[in-house]
Amino acid sequence: MAEQVFAYIKHDQGVADDSALELIVAAKKIYPDASVTAVVTGAGSDLDTICNEMAATYNAVWKIDNDALAYPNAEVVRKALVNILPADSIVLLPHDTFGMDLGPGLAIKMDSAFVADVVDIEGIDNGTLKVIRQEFSGMASAHVTCDISGGAVMNIRPGVNQPDESKSGGGEVVDKSGEAGDLSTKRTYLEIVEAEAGDVDITKSEVLVSVGRGIEDEDNVEMVFDLAKAMGADVSCSRPIVDAKWLEKSRQVGTSGQTVKPKVYMAMGISGSFQHLGGIKGNPFIVAVNKNPKAPIFQVADVGIEADILEFIPELTEAIEGL
Repeated sequence: MAEQVFAYIKHDQGVADDSALELIVAAKKIYPDASVTAVVTGAGSDLDTICNEMAATYNAVWKIDNDALAYPNAEVVRKALVNILPADSIVLLPHDTFGMDLGPGLAIKMDSAFVADVVDIEGIDNGTLKVIRQEFSGMASAHVTCDISGGAVMNIRPGVNQPDESKSGGGEVVDKSGEAGDLSTKRTYLEIVEAEAGDVDITKSEVLVSVGRGIEDEDNVEMVFDLAKAMGADVSCSRPIVDAKWLEKSRQVGTSGQTVKPKVYMAMGISGSFQHLGGIKGNPFIVAVNKNPKAPIFQVADVGIEADILEFIPELTEAIEGL
């Protein structure tokens, strides 16, 4: 049975992704006494910064420094990982757009099991790993058994594990660049095209009132702005609101929208799909209001309120204005 656990660390401009300190917590749910290795790919001085930071938390850090990895191209990263990872490894990736690009193909190349969108890990029982993932946009939880005798690749949903900030790793950075092999690919990175700026930069907002399809009608969106004004907050939204053209794309939170790190996030009529939650970083205080008691958003909310937002929002706005 595989006993080696590796966590792929995402980073950008010298800053590690929030998932970096969450993956080691997921790894310890598989093997509580496991020695977990962080794998960091990239190029330049920022790579050393990330490696040294991860060494404080992980038991070991494997560095792959190559110009071809300067931009996180999943095709290139996959080739590098296949060349350096032991065949029976358990590999943990964040379940985001990059992880979904990287994970399935990596599992095929390593001839190992693959599980996507893991929200919890129950541990090993009789030689099989038990995990929980969500289906039907989070409306159902599936309990999955996974044969890990030949290794496994698992995409862990960001935010479901509290980050390990203990700095108790004391790991050594090992340069594996020479073992990465040929990293030539058919897919080539060209450039990053920045999205047009909107009226409000929600990526800098400390308090967000975010609205989803529960608002039902475009005319009702105005009440969300009234609440945000009373709270001193900004308005954001989930993808259905943008698709309906009720709010501009720059206000969308999620893997296909903006990544936000507020202190307080109010989710009004938002179901809480992983695509939406993937855009919320920094462990904010989440207040969720939804009339569906089984909405996935309640699983991550600090405060959950079962109510119709069309009735709740005006009452909350009036109460705040009366303070």
